Amino acid sequence: MKRLILIVGVLAMAASAHAQTLNGAETTAELRNVYNNWRASMVRKDAGLWKRYTSTTKQIKVRNRIWSERRPFPQTVFASPIAPPDIKKLQAMRVRAQGRTAKSTYFGKVDFGIGGDPTDNLFVISYVREGDGWKYHGGEFVNLGALPIVRQQLAAGNKEFLDGEDFFPSGVPEVAPFSIRGPVKYIAKAYVFCPGREVKLLINRKSRHTFQNTKRADVIVGGAIDGMNELQFSIKDLPGGDAQAPISIRVYLMSEVNGVKPLKPLEYQIDEAQAKGEAKPKASGTLNFNLGPEMVKKLKGR
Repeated sequence: MKRLILIVGVLAMAASAHAQTLNGAETTAELRNVYNNWRASMVRKDAGLWKRYTSTTKQIKVRNRIWSERRPFPQTVFASPIAPPDIKKLQAMRVRAQGRTAKSTYFGKVDFGIGGDPTDNLFVISYVREGDGWKYHGGEFVNLGALPIVRQQLAAGNKEFLDGEDFFPSGVPEVAPFSIRGPVKYIAKAYVFCPGREVKLLINRKSRHTFQNTKRADVIVGGAIDGMNELQFSIKDLPGGDAQAPISIRVYLMSEVNGVKPLKPLEYQIDEAQAKGEAKPKASGTLNFNLGPEMVKKLKGR
């Protein structure tokens, strides 16, 4: 699901006219039941129930990430200290469906069980229809802290803000990614610093990543492999961005031995001085690094 970027401004694009707004109690209850059962699976740490109520694509993505960090599956699914919000305590604002996708939007004190005093915000739940039933596909917390007027409008029953496109289902289920078969051999992360730019990566022709105006490290799905590893990248300026901003793309290999620092086998960078000197990043390219025996020894602390 495209990440909701609501802190920096109000969504302006009109939503698809083909999406249905489902106000029927039966449909709302059906989707609520799916979420409540999925939530129960997390609270009870019930792997069978989790599998039953989670979309196939979501299952693959979760399993891929866990195994790419060499952690146990399914135990790690239930290891998070964050609890799924209880929507029984929230107000259902919109329920929409299009094709085999649906979204439910809730408003109120979204509580993840981590302490503090929750404030009024939005919680958007995505669903995918598989076979003859709906499955949970993901949840997004929308912090309205920077949008106090919107928060007041929603509290007063004004739902106009929820007509932005990110509150509508796409109509087309997400394509399932490739599925890895077990824990990877080497944990690897892709780090990108790209102020004012969008960077897309494809690593070993499997792991896809998109970074926009951010500094972030993503786990590489499938990890690094023995021998030659490949990173394809594309870079483009974002509207309003600084064309002379620095940029950095790196791959880190993570050791499982205490005290051994990550290795940096690959880096493409234009630092601040180079950027001010009018050095420009390539629009696209391919980078490689070879994970050989010497690098493996370093990862193992030898």
